[in-house]
Amino acid sequence: MSLRETLKAIVETVEGGLGATVMGYDGIPIDEYLTDSGTLDLRLMAVEYATIMKEVGSAVEVLKTGELQELSVNTAMSRVIIRAINDDLFLILALAADGNFGKGRYLLMREAPAIGELLA
Repeated sequence: MSLRETLKAIVETVEGGLGATVMGYDGIPIDEYLTDSGTLDLRLMAVEYATIMKEVGSAVEVLKTGELQELSVNTAMSRVIIRAINDDLFLILALAADGNFGKGRYLLMREAPAIGELLA
């Protein structure tokens, strides 16, 4: 399965899925899948969250609590789950505010290793 097909499967499998993207910590997107119903600018969101991932990763390193695995940002309009793939890449899933957060987390945890292998 291609990267785009994997992202599409994740988004379309979880209720409230708006889009998913794989991005480097440098802010450069690798690939994405967006639904037509998405009202969020996933590209801009991913670039902004790349900065947050770097900052939190640095804090985790200083605190020596292990590698950063996941972050989530929940707002009135959306739920965003960010899952580290490796030292260079992360995966973002954007959901509607009433989307199935638990299933989204599960799918990212399940698919991140396969995406990492696909891009290696």
